[in-house]
Formats: sequence, C-alpha cells, structure tokens
Amino acid sequence: MLNRSLAPERHHIQNMSLIEPEKLVFDNGLKVFVFRAEDQELVKAEFVFQNHFVSPENPLLHTCLSHMVKEGTHTRTSAQIAEEIDFYGGYLMPEYSFDHTAVSLYTLTKHLGAVLPVLYDVLTNAIFPEMELETYVRNNSQTLQISLQKNDYLARRLFYKQLFGATRYGVTPTIEAYDQLNREDLMALYKRQFQPANATLILSGNITPEVLLQVRALFEGQWLNGSDGLTVVAPEFPYFAAELVVENKPDALQSAIRLGMPTINRTHADYPAVQFVNTLFGGYFGSRLMRNIREDKGYTYSIGSASASLKHSGLFTVATEVAVESTQATLIEIEREFSNLRNELASDQEIDLVKNYMMGSMLGSLESIFSHADKFKSIYFSGLSYDYYKHYSATIQQMTASRVQDIALRYFDYDKLTKIVVGTL
Repeated sequence: MLNRSLAPERHHIQNMSLIEPEKLVFDNGLKVFVFRAEDQELVKAEFVFQNHFVSPENPLLHTCLSHMVKEGTHTRTSAQIAEEIDFYGGYLMPEYSFDHTAVSLYTLTKHLGAVLPVLYDVLTNAIFPEMELETYVRNNSQTLQISLQKNDYLARRLFYKQLFGATRYGVTPTIEAYDQLNREDLMALYKRQFQPANATLILSGNITPEVLLQVRALFEGQWLNGSDGLTVVAPEFPYFAAELVVENKPDALQSAIRLGMPTINRTHADYPAVQFVNTLFGGYFGSRLMRNIREDKGYTYSIGSASASLKHSGLFTVATEVAVESTQATLIEIEREFSNLRNELASDQEIDLVKNYMMGSMLGSLESIFSHADKFKSIYFSGLSYDYYKHYSATIQQMTASRVQDIALRYFDYDKLTKIVVGTL
C-alpha cells in the first residue's frame, strides 16, 4: 500500500526524446522538413528565408518587407487576403529576425487546399502597395517618436550600436530611415530573397500524402527561381572595447541600465555551460541578480541577464531599470555579483536547482509537434545536428561548482562589459 506520509523519491531529469524530421528537396531547390503528428487536425507551413543584405546593411528594409508582404498581391488586396484566411479559420503570420524572415500559415488540414493558394500568392506575387507603405511608414514613425522618449529603448539602441556597429545587428531605426523606405527597394529585396533556393519549408502537424501533394503542386511545380543567385556575406563587426556610455536625462525618474559584450554563440562547445552560468547569475526569477537587487535591496522590479545566439555572433547582456538615486548602488551590486561568481564556489543546492530548472524548462517546451519543429530550427539554422541537444543535456547534468567558476572566469568579466546608462549616474 502506498505510504502517503513519505515524499516521492527525487531524481534528476535524464535524456530528452526529440522527434527528427523527414527531409525532402524539391526540384527547384526548396528544402522541406516534415514533422508528422497524425493525431493533429492542424497543419503549420513555415517558409523561412535567409536574409540578404547589401552594403550598407539596412535591416529596416527587412522588417518592412516582413510586415508588408501580405498587404496585397497582383490578384488580392490585403483585405481579401485576410478575409480568405479568416473564413477558413486559418492564420497567416510573417516574422522577422536578424538573420531570417519567415512566413507561417496555420490551418486545419481539411482547409489546406483552400488557403494554400493564398500563401503561394503572397510568396510569389506581392506588390507592396504605395498606400499601405505610406501607412506603415507613418505609423512606425509615430511609434518610434514615442519610443525615443523612453530610457530603456534608448539604452537598448546604444547597446546594440556599441556591440555591433553599422551592421544588421547594430543598426536601429531612425525617422530618416523610415522616410527613405520605398517600394522599389522593397520589390528588389523581395525578388532576390523570396526564392525557393533561398527558402526552407518546415511542415508540421497532420502531414498526409495528400497534404504533400498539394504542397508540391504549388511550391515545386510552379515556383521558379530568379535568374540571380544569392551571395550571403557575413557582417564585418567593428572592434569591440568596453566603455561606459552615459546619456544624462536630468528630469528622469528612472535610469535604464544595460551591460554586455559580444560572446560565443550556439556553435561553440562552451555555449550550454555559458547558458547554465547565465541562468544561475541572472537568467531566471530565482537568480542571484534577482535575489540581491530586487528581493534584498529593492532597487528594481526586474533585473535579468541573457546569453543569446545569433548566426554570426552571440551576445551577453544584463538589463534593468532603477530609480535614479539607486543607479550607482545598482552598478556596485552588479559588479559585486560578478566578483562573487568568479571568486566563490556555488553551493551544490544552487547548482541542483538550476539543473532542474533548465532541464524542466527544456522538457516543458516540448508539448507538441510544433515545438519539436522549433527545436529543430534552432540547430538547423546554426548549422548543427541533434547531437547538440545530447551535448546540451550532458553539459547541464555534469555542471559542478568548479565548472561554474571556470566558465565565469572565462566569459563573465565585469571589466570587459560595455556599460550603458540612460538617466542619471
């Protein structure tokens, strides 16, 4: 008989089971990865395009392209596109990131034949109408003017500029840049970038043989590449030097603080260990930064750190907002936490807590076939295999106090961070 007075035995989370896709390559060069789940009545078709930049790099053109691509085609207005998708309960969503632009369609399997031609029309016949472009520029210019009054937004702009300069990772929008957007540049980028040879299609859900036939009929049989091949060039980053950058706001009630530096990305063997140390330091609600600066000192409502992977780089950052009278004290406490991380061994209890948090978060993120597809995207677009997740799990499970200190000494140095303060120092 079960003795309910005894707590269940605890044990560490072990290996994860990840679903791997079936790979296809269409005759036009389109790479297709299929994640099947027969119990789903939903299909997600996600087209991911590698972003193409010319010099000087202008990421604003890509964000505009992502937003405007479903605003009209040769045969459909933006209203007609929305009405056709909505009528069948579907959802069409463009997305932009530093390195890729994606267009995703969600639909019930039984309605795929009705909405797939709309997606094809968007990917091959977009026209970027002048009226919609003018609305986009006007709305985003107004939003930017409001954002430029916010200290946290200004700190973020200065931060990325310090780290990455005039590259796709460092350039941020300006009113002048919005005014320079034009339909000709958008069409030129669209024609270069939205080609099957520059695309990856990730199909997930109830992908039956009939679904694949419908996809092939449009996106293999009819979709042709342009005459010019794409040459993808990596950005040239400026030399990085740690600096203190202060933008004084005498009337500010709060200071926005952002610290950080370029660092390794997911392709480096140490990346999972860096993520572990970052989580312990400032990457979750129970982290050291939160316990000290929020819970103990009460300087802020929220503070955190992050280690992010980009295609051509990586970054580490600490961000918070505090009352102006606490700016100096907050920086002192952040520096103290860096010193403790590097010079004192973490307790076994703290390390076990972070292990369970990270492994639990990973398992918790695998609730459906669509999240398995997301895990695949993370490694595929980094040029990695599923061995990365084996390495990730093993690294997290094998972290020790001495390993945490070793990683901290190599990658977590307060003196090597750029420090941005917008407000009052």
